[in-house]
Amino acid sequence: MSKIIASAAIRGAHNIVDKADKKWKEAMEKWGANEPVGFPNTAYYLPIIFGISGMKVEKLGDMEAVLKKCKALLPPPVKEQHHLPYLGPVLDAGMIAFWAEEMLEAIRYLETPDFYVKGEDVTDNNIWLGAADDIIMRKRGVEFVDGTAPGFAAILGAAPTPEIAKNIAEELQKKNLYVFMAGSHNGEKFSEQLVKAGVQIGWGTRLVSFGPDTSATVFAIGFATRAAISFGGIEPGDYRKILIYNKDRVFAFAMTMGDVTDEWYANGAGAINWGFPIIADTPIPQILPTGITTYEHVVSNVPHDEIVNKAIEVRGLKVNVTEIPIPIAFGPAFEGERVRGDDIYLEAGGGRTHMVEWVTSKQMDEVEDGKVEVIGPELADIKVGSRLPLAIAVEIAGRQMQDDYEPILERQIHHLINYAQGVMHIGQRDIAWLRISKQAVEKGFKLEHIGTILHAKLHQDFGRIFDKLQVKIYTKEEDVNKIIEKAREVYRHRDERIEGMTDESVETYYSCTLCQSFAPSHVCVISPERTGLCGSYNWMDCKAAFEINPTGPNQPVEKGDVIDAKLGQWKGVNEFVTKASRGKIDHYNFYSIVKDPMTTCGCCEAIAAVLPGCNGVMTVNRDYTGETPCGMKFTTLAGTIGGGLSTPGFVGHGKYNTTQRKFVAAEGGLLRMVWMPKILKEEIGERFTARAKELGVPDLLDKVADETVGVTEDTILPFLQEKGHPALTMDPILD
Repeated sequence: MSKIIASAAIRGAHNIVDKADKKWKEAMEKWGANEPVGFPNTAYYLPIIFGISGMKVEKLGDMEAVLKKCKALLPPPVKEQHHLPYLGPVLDAGMIAFWAEEMLEAIRYLETPDFYVKGEDVTDNNIWLGAADDIIMRKRGVEFVDGTAPGFAAILGAAPTPEIAKNIAEELQKKNLYVFMAGSHNGEKFSEQLVKAGVQIGWGTRLVSFGPDTSATVFAIGFATRAAISFGGIEPGDYRKILIYNKDRVFAFAMTMGDVTDEWYANGAGAINWGFPIIADTPIPQILPTGITTYEHVVSNVPHDEIVNKAIEVRGLKVNVTEIPIPIAFGPAFEGERVRGDDIYLEAGGGRTHMVEWVTSKQMDEVEDGKVEVIGPELADIKVGSRLPLAIAVEIAGRQMQDDYEPILERQIHHLINYAQGVMHIGQRDIAWLRISKQAVEKGFKLEHIGTILHAKLHQDFGRIFDKLQVKIYTKEEDVNKIIEKAREVYRHRDERIEGMTDESVETYYSCTLCQSFAPSHVCVISPERTGLCGSYNWMDCKAAFEINPTGPNQPVEKGDVIDAKLGQWKGVNEFVTKASRGKIDHYNFYSIVKDPMTTCGCCEAIAAVLPGCNGVMTVNRDYTGETPCGMKFTTLAGTIGGGLSTPGFVGHGKYNTTQRKFVAAEGGLLRMVWMPKILKEEIGERFTARAKELGVPDLLDKVADETVGVTEDTILPFLQEKGHPALTMDPILD
């Protein structure tokens, strides 16, 4: 092993430990030993220290024992005259450097609480994201387990120019990798270079700007350590298993850009412990023999236009990327990208205009495979910032194609469009919302490319069930309205297919875990009388999806023994939910909004909430943007309970589910409904009234308040009293 690297890494570790020791003593004098320390909203204490040693650092005083261990394990500087087998001491130095840096960063959180932003997004004034909290960890960490994210690149330093930084970042994104950034070179920081180049950074785009200093590298290594504990089921302190898990399962590598300092060498040595090789753009000494890492440990002097491919080769990373013939990048790394404000070239749907997505079966001679038509204005025909109505009609033909498969393919439209860089998509069916950025249009993106994406990816993923696919994209108001009318009729028929079925009539329900990429603990279990929260999947849809893809997100769930028939809880369902949520949720109730309701994700069509003062419940759908009597708009509700949580008093649901017999049945069902937006009353009014007749209150819809009556409990209560709403005479909804 290189004596130069060994000497520098050990010197760097000594420097970092000395700095941490000094900073800790200053903090002790100011706050005392009992001052709490840690990374916000995480149960992992200081994760590298906790994961590797099992030591919990909860207070400043706890750092004393860690510092003593650092000094005891820190190898002495390399002597000039005597050769040693350097690898062991260098790895120790790297590990100790991470421990010391974690303590430095914990003290920074104490000294400057607002140094790092909270959450997933950077702001105009602060781009430093700091440690990933447990919400982000659950949301993003699962992607490293299921293969959605094949690995991450930890970049230390800065590229020679913002343009080179942009090219490297986008190449990593195209390969679906996360990019974790820290440190600087000659005053430049890789993340700031991306901002200068007009690149959107943050967790949503997988370009994570952890911090401006070298010590922020611990946030990347801490993330990897927590992945081993959280998803690998490894006990803290079992360092060997944690390091092996990362070598075998978390395919990461470090990329140094710029002159490598002693502290950088120490951090690089630390990364090698986890099996992460170092790839440098400068001519530092190389470590080519294999051993701790899969292949070479350190590879240097790599040109910038080759560095990504070289890093992937050295790490032994397998990346599956399907090239789509469109002028912008495409892949899961862009799924969380947001298009906002002045960056919007086109907006469709989202309550601004009508938008609908519809997959329909056709005869073989009616479909020309690969044909894409834009009927109406294209992007080149409109001005920047325009809004258009939009209908995406996917016409499919095939000998194996069945009507039951249509909603399964339809649901794919959401994430497939979202994979395009500079394109934002939310929702489904007739509540979809699309934004296309100026940058995407400048690169040559057109509406017709939406059809190109759908043709290529649906063929790739579902080609065995159909033979031909064509796409028609409508942008004229009259055409879009005609498609909406046809599609809604189909949606209605799809929903009505299970109208006569009951939850008691089947022994098998179906899961849906499509939304676990952003709500890892959310497990949607779908029964005949409880459709999926997104409104797109009912029991029959899931049954068909399982037939198409037996290993996919819609798995059969045997109900098992009944635990509580009124609340809707079964032994088999609980066992499945516990396993699918990785132990985060061990049970929930299908039919209750008050007692351990089902978990909710951000894709729900509507959210119901208890209104104690009215002894009832309200619901609000995604299309309604105003205030509600529970004090929160839909967006606030979705952000509060939509992360895969079971939140008593709140539950997400599909619009159709509102009129199903088991809707909040444990609390009295539809008779509890006291408020909903007028647009929702109009949309589901026919089904609502039919259900109300079954309950003996045929005029119930007229007794339900909406925003024209009021948006607070105090203002709607007199209306409910005047109308004689049945909820007011029912037992108290809250015990």
